[in-house]
Amino acid sequence: MKTLLTRSCQGENDLEAIAELFQACEIVDRLNEWVSISDLRQEFNAPDLDKERDIRIWEDGNGKLIGFGKLSIKESIDGYLSFRVHPTLRGEGIEQKIISWGEKRMREVATNSSLSVLKLRSATRSDKIERIALLESCGFTPKRYFFEMERSLTEPIPKPELPVGFTLHSHCSPQFSGKVGQQQFLEAWVEAYNQTFIDHWNYHEVTVEQVEYIVSNPNYRPDLTSVAIDHNGKFAAFCYCCTFPEENEYKGRKEGWVDTLGTRRGFRKRGLGKAMLLSGMQRLRDVGMDKALLGVDAENPSGANRLYESVGFRKVHTNIVYSKEF
Repeated sequence: MKTLLTRSCQGENDLEAIAELFQACEIVDRLNEWVSISDLRQEFNAPDLDKERDIRIWEDGNGKLIGFGKLSIKESIDGYLSFRVHPTLRGEGIEQKIISWGEKRMREVATNSSLSVLKLRSATRSDKIERIALLESCGFTPKRYFFEMERSLTEPIPKPELPVGFTLHSHCSPQFSGKVGQQQFLEAWVEAYNQTFIDHWNYHEVTVEQVEYIVSNPNYRPDLTSVAIDHNGKFAAFCYCCTFPEENEYKGRKEGWVDTLGTRRGFRKRGLGKAMLLSGMQRLRDVGMDKALLGVDAENPSGANRLYESVGFRKVHTNIVYSKEF
């Protein structure tokens, strides 16, 4: 590599080239991570992303995009680095430059922080030996393992059975209609989410603004977001599912994701989680999906792994989250 230039992302002008880089990587890596221009546009508009500083592009002397890095930063000290390098140019030092940029950017963000330790994380599939070797050579160590699981929706799905005293509602239920109803739903959902995952690994509080961003996605379907409500009107459990129409069309598949499933403190061990999961699976099937996928922490403290296996999910991949403190 004789000439290597780096610059910030120019937004809309770069989306097509970034998508092409991602597709070139997917052909070789086969990570099931096809990305469209509209996906990138939505991702880059996240409310907590500094598009000018948290996205970086590397080009060769001809202006061809060959490297990409993006940081998702939480609370100034915890960053997640995702990056791609064109398959034909890997191993020439571009990966190390992207990681160095990520570390430098983290230091910039934390300049006014009183905390002395920064954390930078990045993930890889367990079968990607070259990426594992790269991360470890740059000082990263494995911190957590996550399973990707799948389950056919063409097989019978047991009927959800909510415990006595709870009712099932979707985001598009009549009581959540209108501006006031929508705001009440989002606020209650955020509270339930934070109470549910506060004791999970690498938890960061979610805000209403972040959830508003999620539901603003053109692909968001309120009929795939469901909640279990107790007799006092409290959100006790929830299941958020999603589909990616462009990706499914490109792959010729009908896959949906169980993105977020949780039961808040004080309501666990009653069967709510299983009922919400089965309801989510039914909803995905009802909108035409024939396969459900999900990701789960291998050390999930609430025993989610056993729940998923009990309704027919099986592990297909293991992802490793690497971390570096500096």
